[in-house]
Amino acid sequence: MESSIKRPKLSDKIVEKLETLILQGSIKAGERLPPERELAREFGVSRPSLREAIQKLGARGLVRSRQGGGTYVVDNIGTSFSDPLLALLDSHPEVHFDLVEYRHTIEGDCAYYAAMRATDEDKARIREAYEELQRSYEEQALEREAAADARFHLSIAEASHNMVLFHTVKGLFDLLKHNVITNIGGMYGRRETRYNLKKQHDAIFEAVMASDPDRAREAIQIHLSYVERTLADLKREEARLNRGGAALAL
Repeated sequence: MESSIKRPKLSDKIVEKLETLILQGSIKAGERLPPERELAREFGVSRPSLREAIQKLGARGLVRSRQGGGTYVVDNIGTSFSDPLLALLDSHPEVHFDLVEYRHTIEGDCAYYAAMRATDEDKARIREAYEELQRSYEEQALEREAAADARFHLSIAEASHNMVLFHTVKGLFDLLKHNVITNIGGMYGRRETRYNLKKQHDAIFEAVMASDPDRAREAIQIHLSYVERTLADLKREEARLNRGGAALAL
């Protein structure tokens, strides 16, 4: 009796492989796919089957062809929910505390799994992001510092090898940079605060590189608890100054 179960098409298997590479970040948003010949050789398939798979990815909105040749992963993968949150942060400062609470929930797990699973290649990326953050501290360039801070945390999320965690943090990348500039940036005006933040990032880096999951999670939690407390202090100070200014205006 002939089986009624349909065998998956070869192009569907290729689609699955390419989607996995995109999800894992092996092929990044905005990046050009390798040439057809190279991909066909790597997957051991014919070029017509590969072309069919790429067409299916295009229909799903994951890749698109660009003028001048080449197929690229779309730029906005993992960022579709960032812009509304950026607007929300601008109009509702109290949401900054919600973001820190959310980071407590997700980044502790990222650090834990990164320390457990990071490959040599992952650790090289984390080290590169960490060293860039150190240079930005020395130069005290706020926007560069914010981007380097967010990139450091993103490199740890990528090393977790949990695709849901990675893409959640990746989607928050612009939001994290914005949060550092508009809020945490105010913390850097205090020499003691800047020193503490630097030491906390050192502790996170060392724990992940030492493959110590529990210490990595604890280091992230200490860092974010400190950010939360210091941010609350800044808000209280701002409110006190505003009250003082209002009293003088009477």
